[in-house]
Amino acid sequence: MAATGNEGETLLPDIEEEEEAEEMEREMESEDEEGMGVENSDDDDEGDTSEDERENEAEIQRLEEQLSINAFDYNCHVDLIKLLRQEGKLHRLRKARQKMSELFPLTEEIWLDWLKDEIGLTEGEDAEREKIYELFEKAVKDYICPDIWLEFAQYSIGGMGAEGGIDRVRSIFERALTAVGLHMTKGAALWEAYREFEIAILSTLQPPPGSVSSAEQQEQLSTQLERIHTLFRRQLAIPLLDMEGTYAEYSDWADEGVSEVVTQHYKRAVQQLEKSRSYEEALLVSEPPKLAEYQGYIDYEMKEGDPARVQIIFERALAENCLVPDLWAKYTTYLDRQLKIKDLVLSCHERAVRNCPWTMGLWKSYLLALERHGAEHHIVSDVFEKALNAGFIQAMDYVEIWQSYLDYLRRRVDFSKEGSRELEELRAAFTRCLDYLKQDVEERFSETGDLSCTIMQIWARVEALHCKNMQKARELWDSIMTKGNAKYANMWLEYYNLERSYGDAAHCRKALHRAVQCTTDYPEHVCEVLLTFERVEGSLEDWDAAVQKTESRLNRVNEQRVKAAEKEALFARHEEDRAEQRRKAKAEKKAQKKSQKTNRTGDKRKAEDDGEDEWGEETEMAHKRHRGEGNFSPAATEEQMETESGLFGRRAAPPRKAEPPATRKNQQTLPETTVHKIADIPPDQRKDSNSVFVSNLAFNLEDPEGKMKAVFAACGTVVAVRPVFTPKGAFRGYCYVQFEDELAAQEALKLDREEVDGRPMFVSPCVDKSKNPDSKVFKYNTSMEKHKIFITGLPFTYTKEELEQLCKEHGTIKAVRLVTNRAGKSKGLAYVEFENEAQASQAVLKMDRTKIENYTLSVAISNPPARKTEISLGAGHVLGSMMPRQLQGARGKGRTQVSLLPRSLHRQSVAEAKTENGTAAKQQDGITDGKGTKSLSNEDFARMLLKK
Repeated sequence: MAATGNEGETLLPDIEEEEEAEEMEREMESEDEEGMGVENSDDDDEGDTSEDERENEAEIQRLEEQLSINAFDYNCHVDLIKLLRQEGKLHRLRKARQKMSELFPLTEEIWLDWLKDEIGLTEGEDAEREKIYELFEKAVKDYICPDIWLEFAQYSIGGMGAEGGIDRVRSIFERALTAVGLHMTKGAALWEAYREFEIAILSTLQPPPGSVSSAEQQEQLSTQLERIHTLFRRQLAIPLLDMEGTYAEYSDWADEGVSEVVTQHYKRAVQQLEKSRSYEEALLVSEPPKLAEYQGYIDYEMKEGDPARVQIIFERALAENCLVPDLWAKYTTYLDRQLKIKDLVLSCHERAVRNCPWTMGLWKSYLLALERHGAEHHIVSDVFEKALNAGFIQAMDYVEIWQSYLDYLRRRVDFSKEGSRELEELRAAFTRCLDYLKQDVEERFSETGDLSCTIMQIWARVEALHCKNMQKARELWDSIMTKGNAKYANMWLEYYNLERSYGDAAHCRKALHRAVQCTTDYPEHVCEVLLTFERVEGSLEDWDAAVQKTESRLNRVNEQRVKAAEKEALFARHEEDRAEQRRKAKAEKKAQKKSQKTNRTGDKRKAEDDGEDEWGEETEMAHKRHRGEGNFSPAATEEQMETESGLFGRRAAPPRKAEPPATRKNQQTLPETTVHKIADIPPDQRKDSNSVFVSNLAFNLEDPEGKMKAVFAACGTVVAVRPVFTPKGAFRGYCYVQFEDELAAQEALKLDREEVDGRPMFVSPCVDKSKNPDSKVFKYNTSMEKHKIFITGLPFTYTKEELEQLCKEHGTIKAVRLVTNRAGKSKGLAYVEFENEAQASQAVLKMDRTKIENYTLSVAISNPPARKTEISLGAGHVLGSMMPRQLQGARGKGRTQVSLLPRSLHRQSVAEAKTENGTAAKQQDGITDGKGTKSLSNEDFARMLLKK
């Protein structure tokens, strides 16, 4: 709970005096340094220490300044407290701790450090003990922590000498046992401490040797002995670790032995301990925050049905998972429905919203619990105002919290009394809600979150039903329709039903006529409702008017639909024409390519002839892309860039033509890898569904076939690996892997972006684009992913494991993806997927603007932009200019678009370039065109490059 102003004064004694003393001390130190002169400069250790102090002071000031800007920076609070404690700046440390405790519940470690520091300062001063008690009372309310309760009880023992001190110690111990006495692993320590305290009291009541105790002393002694027996019996009836030792101790301590009843209770507790042992062992061996293990434990205890044990396991889970909204929601729901104890329920709700203030559902449940337990109106209103300032992450959350508060206000109104104060307060709240959504929420989220005007609809229904004020209801519905809702049939029908229930036939008719005129989504349905209404309510004139109105409207709708269909058909025809033109251009280009091959001579022709293997057009196009040649249309470029191309090209490889002996002889001299990897499976046995396409492999990869078999061996039986080579035998960096069945291919897809020789390989299914032109094997989501966060500004050396370690404290990590380039190097970007939206939201709040290795992170909910896939090539596209394969790819304009062509080649005009690579390709043998322009051979290109 937040500390009040009075509490702040009691916990900060004489801060002004301490500040003055510290200022005087600094002045004295500066004077001493001036007097000592050179002597101080000789002390290197002191110089280093003062340098560290200056650095720490600068860091402290930076943190304080950051908190003045954003008081809700949790990590900044923690760092400031740590530095102030290290420097021993007590008064500033107290202030920092109090400010943090007002905004957040403090962890067990922070509370224990705070308590230890305060106890050390007030040790031996009885007047200050009450301030420590107040601090302990605050500490035990944040979380149910056995160590804090144990420290509280032990501290109280120090004050047992005061009046009523022993009773106070016993009261604190009893409260501690109620809170954490059932803690299976740490509860025994409290029981033992309580028992040792009572045994110590017993020793003071024992009569001195040789003396006879009075009747009063004997009664006190018997009473104290019974207290100790009772503590033993109570502890042995509870399943706790090391119960055997407690039972053995009681057997030795009890003069008359252990009773049969105690033994039976002990055995029952041991049996219950054995049932829970597996859950406790799972918690011991698992890594924090152990959410899954605690969930299983909670489900088990809820089935067992012991409310006290359910409560303690919830508290244990929340101590380690305090930022998990779903866990708080589950706990508060259990308390609301099962225990229904006011103080316990409301305390839990308050702790829930302090830990997870960004979760609207927890605030909503808190408001309902306050109303359910009869809280005063000003308390409910204060909680609602805090909810509005909690910083929800969606506009819709503000609409829902307003709805809950308005429901509460409506239930307070006695509508039998006209003009009551509660009714005016309800109307004022409705007005304020609409203004708040319009101004504050829309300014932050660019939307009000209430597109269908739900708040105004509720207000209109309240006015119509309870206040009998249809005029106000109609005004509200007029406002609703002017906000873009007039085109929806369901909105008009909602208004019609309101008029039907609380209005009159005239206004019903008027509403339906307006609906027929304005509705665009379901006009037929609205027309049918109007005709049905006139059949029941209207006169002949009304019926004729309705028929004429509906027929006219439906005729216009049908005309619009016909025009839209014609436009769509025209667009489809244009698309087909463009596709046909692309196919023709592609066929002409292929014919031109073959024509160029037939005109080439020598080794160049032999190499080109060898390049036509049974991979057909796919290999040819890959080779063309590799050289950066060819004038591709946009569609052709997009086709060539698809990595999930068909396993064997877009059509069967054409039969090879008869070749002269010289060509076949030259083929035999090529490296063996250029031919023996291709013909291992006949084309009719190749299956795209059983295969994957692997790309982004290193060009110098040794033995690609063996490497791929080793990589994919765990996925299933590899039938064949077909690497793709250049005509000269160089590996192109991609290949096809065929498996025995489809399941193995699906397993292989999971290895996408696994590293092979230091590079991430891309694994995608094989899809024949000629049969599936619209097939998209993989597409990143382009809508908001509320359970996933996007991180920028990461150090480039940051690994996936380090990022997962950083994020897992905010929730359960399902996947981490570092964005890398084709060489596998990090781009400083990453996506982290959490188990649910709340965890992702918490990660954004905690991680945004934090620093790692002097890098400032930017963290947001993943919301990828829509990607444009169409590419338009301008008229300035030069055929021979080695343009990138995509002028503007799926992720937008590239960072670097540097031409790799010598500047001398850029001097050629577009017309010359077209002449070189287009219709005048036959001039390569030295033939020039009419203007005297001569085509450049490979030797010409080489000479130009060497001159550079």
